[in-house]
Amino acid sequence: MKECLMSAATPSLSILIPVYRSEASLKPLVSRLMAVLDSLHTEFEIMLVNDGSPDRSWDLIQELSRSNAHLRGINLMRNFGQHNALLCGIREARHEVIVTLDADLQNPPEEIPRLLEKLAEGHDVVYGTPHQPQHGIFRDLSSWVLRLIARSVMRVGLAPHISAFRAFRTQLRDAFAAFQGPFVMIDVLLTWGTTRFASVPVRHDARSIGKSSYSLRKLFVHGFNVLTGFSTLPLQLASWIGFFFTLFGLGVLVYVIGRYLILGYSFPGFPFLASIIAIFSGAQLFALGIIGEYLARMHFRLMERPPYVMRQNKD
Repeated sequence: MKECLMSAATPSLSILIPVYRSEASLKPLVSRLMAVLDSLHTEFEIMLVNDGSPDRSWDLIQELSRSNAHLRGINLMRNFGQHNALLCGIREARHEVIVTLDADLQNPPEEIPRLLEKLAEGHDVVYGTPHQPQHGIFRDLSSWVLRLIARSVMRVGLAPHISAFRAFRTQLRDAFAAFQGPFVMIDVLLTWGTTRFASVPVRHDARSIGKSSYSLRKLFVHGFNVLTGFSTLPLQLASWIGFFFTLFGLGVLVYVIGRYLILGYSFPGFPFLASIIAIFSGAQLFALGIIGEYLARMHFRLMERPPYVMRQNKD
């Protein structure tokens, strides 16, 4: 009876996995996924998006899809990046809920039911947050920096808990259906459609096959692209720096003039010149920041972020 109730409550699933240099892990990953998904007694598909992998990943995906009717393969023309590959898969998904995970077996498929249970509580996005990430110290540090950037961009309290292991309602893709930018961060796009985020602690296994294709440089480049592509924080920072230097210059000027009026002398030339330079430099930066704000509004319009997204429409 309990199994029947779980079956009725479990939505249909699209399991989405970006693939890059993953030929060694694909077969055990698909095998473990099938065992978990069959136990859920619901419709499902497994989508493997080959992101221009230089190894035999695509050949293996084709081989697996021929022997498994639940498996779909998508082959991208070149390596576009993990989040770009995810965006492609999200737009091709056929079922009610999308679950994303890495192909390196560090996200255990056996933890998927925990994400679905949390999602059923009324959330739209659920992250599987590792109890203890199995990465090196430099990877952990860069991931922490990336989460700080994500927090400033996403503007949701759950930003520190984001991970590649996530479940969300396919309906959310309507919020970014028109998005065509080359720099993609799925977690930011999901905030365009909902604020109902949650997380659950999950197991995170150590990598036993292959090695990570993410370097420190790639992570920082990705963070910079996210910051400049989805946020006006750098422009606002320029405005505040300009405003600060304008106040600093005015302060120095008041000090120089006051010293002259009170004491009858001042340091010749330099303080007055320094204050004038600070005032005009600050004013220029502040003006550039204001111009940047208008450019930012044009930038957001070009992203075609929707003014609203309907959850339901009942007559």
